[in-house]
Amino acid sequence: MLVTFIAFEAMAVGTAMPTAVAELHGLAWYAWPFSAFLVASVVGMVVGGDLGDRRGPRVALPWGVGAFSAGLLTAGLAGNMAVFVAGRAVQGFGAGVIAVLLYVIAGQAYEPALRPRLFGAISAAWVLPALVGPLVAGLLTTHASWRLVFLGLLPLIVLGLALVLPAVRALPAPETPAAPGPARRWWALLAGVGIGLLQYAGQLRDALALLLAAAGLAALLAGLRPLLPTGTGRARRGLPAVVASRGLLAGAFFGLDALLPLTLTQVHGFSATAAGIPLTAGAVGWAAASQLQGRFPDAPRARLLRLGFTLLALGLGATALAVVPALGGWPAYGTWAVAGLGMGLGMPSVGVLLLDQSPEHRRGADSAALQIADVTASALCVGLAGVLVAAAAVGALALPVAILCSIGVFTLLALAGVGIAGRAAAPVPGQESPADATTLAAS
Repeated sequence: MLVTFIAFEAMAVGTAMPTAVAELHGLAWYAWPFSAFLVASVVGMVVGGDLGDRRGPRVALPWGVGAFSAGLLTAGLAGNMAVFVAGRAVQGFGAGVIAVLLYVIAGQAYEPALRPRLFGAISAAWVLPALVGPLVAGLLTTHASWRLVFLGLLPLIVLGLALVLPAVRALPAPETPAAPGPARRWWALLAGVGIGLLQYAGQLRDALALLLAAAGLAALLAGLRPLLPTGTGRARRGLPAVVASRGLLAGAFFGLDALLPLTLTQVHGFSATAAGIPLTAGAVGWAAASQLQGRFPDAPRARLLRLGFTLLALGLGATALAVVPALGGWPAYGTWAVAGLGMGLGMPSVGVLLLDQSPEHRRGADSAALQIADVTASALCVGLAGVLVAAAAVGALALPVAILCSIGVFTLLALAGVGIAGRAAAPVPGQESPADATTLAAS
C-alpha cells in the first residue's frame, strides 16, 4: 500500500500542478515544486540509508512516512507558492527515505529465494497508479480541488503504515551498527543542488544557462563521488556495476518516457489520451516481465539483466519508427511495451544483485547509492531531451530531428548496459576483493 500510494502521487502530481500553480499565483515558479522534490529526495535517500544501517527500518520507516505525510499536508494546505514548494521538499525527503528502506527491509526480512518475487510485487504496485493516477488527479482537479490530490492520500498512507509497522517492529535492530556519516548528507545536498541547477539551466536560452550548467555539473560530480561505490563510473565488476546498471536503465527509459507523449502530440497530432496509451503499454509490459522473472528465482540475475538491457535497447531503437510521418506514430504502441518488458526484467534483477552483494551493515548506504544513480541518470536524460526540444522550439533544428537524436543517445545507453551487465555478477574470488567493490570514496 505504501508503494502504491507513493507511486500514485508521483504519477498524479503533474496533472494537478498547472492548476495549483495558477491558483497560488506562482507560474514563474512552475518548475520549483518538481526540483524541490528531486533535490530533497536525494538527501532523504542518504539519510534513510544511514538510519537504516544504524537503527534499522523499525525506527527509520515511521520517520520517512511521517515526513512524506507532513509534506502532503503542507502542500495541500499551502496558501502561497513558497509554502507549496516547501511542502514538496518535505514530501521528497520522506519519499527518498522510504525508497531506500524498501531495500533494507527486503534484505532483512526476505530470504534470497523470495526476493525476485518481492521486487516483482513492488513493480506491480506501480501499475495501477500508472493506469489511473493521472485520470483520477484530473477528475479531482476539475470537479473538486487540486488540494485533494495531496490531502486525499493522507488517510491511505497512514493506513499503509499501520499495516506494515507491526511486522517492521518485529525485525531485529542492527547487531553491528554502522558509524554515522553526517558528511554524506551534505554531499547529497550538493548533488541534489547540482541536479536542480542542471534542470534550471535547461529551461534557459542565454549565456547564463551555460554558467549554471557548468556549476551544476561540477556540484553534481563532487557530490556523487562520496555517495557511490568506487568504480561506478567505470562499471567495475560487482556492486559498482550493479549501481551503474541501475542508472543506465533508469536514464534510458525515463528519458524517452518523458519525450514520447510530446512526440505523438506534436509530430502526429494525437490527443492527450491517445498519446498516453503507449505509456500504459510500457507499464503493463514492465509489470508482466517483473512477475515472470519472480517465477524463476534460480535464474542467473546477470543474464536476466543483460536480456532486460537488450529488450530495452530494441524497444528504444524501434520507437524511432514512431517519428516517421508516414507511419502515423502507431509503432510506439508496441515498441514501448517491449521497452517495458526490458525494464521488468532489468530493474528487479538489479535489486536482487544489490542485496546479494551488499553486507548487512552497509545495505542502507548501498541501497541509497542505487536510488541516487536512478534519480541522477533520469534527471540528466530528461534534461538532455528538454535541451534538444528547446533547441527545436527556437528553430535550431526540426523537432523530429531533436527526438531522433534523443532516441539515439538513449539507445546507446541501453547498449552500453548490455555490455556491462555481465560485470554485475559477484566478483570471482581471487580476482577482486568484495570489500574493494563496496568501499565508498572517503567523505
